Amino acid sequence: MKDLNKKIEKDLNKMIAEKRESLRNFRFGSSGSKIKNVKEGNTLKKDIARIFTELRKREIENEQS
Repeated sequence: MKDLNKKIEKDLNKMIAEKRESLRNFRFGSSGSKIKNVKEGNTLKKDIARIFTELRKREIENEQS
């Protein structure tokens, strides 16, 4: 997750889609008690937020220049 600033916007959007799908699967899997790593949901949400933050930072930089 530390190399977000090196990725292009298209890759970041693809990562968001993948993380959201993983989070969705985590949520529905937890209803049947199939999940062993209960912290995975929080980690996925934080990763999604980090990616959105990077995208927003780039958007602000583009507006200023």
